[in-house]
Amino acid sequence: MLDTTTIPLAVLLFPGGLFALAFGLALKGLDRRVAARLQGRVGPPLAQPFFDLVKLARKRTMVPDIAAEPVFLGTPLIGAVSMLLAAALVPIPGVYAPNPLLGDLLVLLYLLAVPAVVLMIAGSASGSPFGAIGFSREMALMLAYEGPLVLVVAAVALRVGSFSLSDIVAYQQTHGAFLFDPVMWPALLAFLAFYPANLGIVPFDIPEAETEVLEGPLLEYSGPALGLFKMMSALKAVVVLGLGVALFLPLAPDGPAGLAVHLAKLVVLMLVGVTLLRVSMGRMRIDQAFAFFLKWPLALSVLSLAIVALA
Repeated sequence: MLDTTTIPLAVLLFPGGLFALAFGLALKGLDRRVAARLQGRVGPPLAQPFFDLVKLARKRTMVPDIAAEPVFLGTPLIGAVSMLLAAALVPIPGVYAPNPLLGDLLVLLYLLAVPAVVLMIAGSASGSPFGAIGFSREMALMLAYEGPLVLVVAAVALRVGSFSLSDIVAYQQTHGAFLFDPVMWPALLAFLAFYPANLGIVPFDIPEAETEVLEGPLLEYSGPALGLFKMMSALKAVVVLGLGVALFLPLAPDGPAGLAVHLAKLVVLMLVGVTLLRVSMGRMRIDQAFAFFLKWPLALSVLSLAIVALA
């Protein structure tokens, strides 16, 4: 019989909830500090994302007169809650396996799409022309990167024979990590292109480009509503990076050492795949990003699925 008492704890405390939020904010602070040092600046303190949340919580949310108020205020809450649920679906090898009642890899895919949809609806509901432009850019970018992600997930599931993340982790602990399996290298490369786009960082921060559309969908948000979007972004970083670890490198010892190894992997992925990328590249145009995903990640993911099917 499945133990359902751990589900609220997983969603609200660990590995989702407060733990995922705190670590996600710490990752954001580390990213900003290291990026500043690479650019020759001092940068903000590591705890700056925490300070920002406290500041936003003390301010008032301003709703534009032309905004659809229920939608305008409801979308950030939906986005944050979706990522709280998603964080409880990501396994921590040697420490935590998600309860099957919460869902599997397919459910996680649906939840990962929610933040992009929320941003699109928020931009539309604000009544701002900049939000409308951000809406169109977010939709185009999402259509470009979701296809390769679905094919990558299908390739991994076909290789293992299951869409359960716990089964995927157990398979690699027995047969070796997919990071070292040449059959899975095209899928790995496709995923490495996906996660910066999903996290909305340079060169794929096109929907919220400050110098072009002034934060786009987030332009009209302030106070606790904007704080919820910041929480959603921090939680999504933990979810997406944790998914990459579970799919390709879930090897870790049991107990506290396993948790430390898992967190270290997330830090490395953040610094290498996010921080170094955004300080070394300029922003793409939306047509360039769309063409890039349809040309390279999509081709790699199709190739990986074909190889796995034949193998």
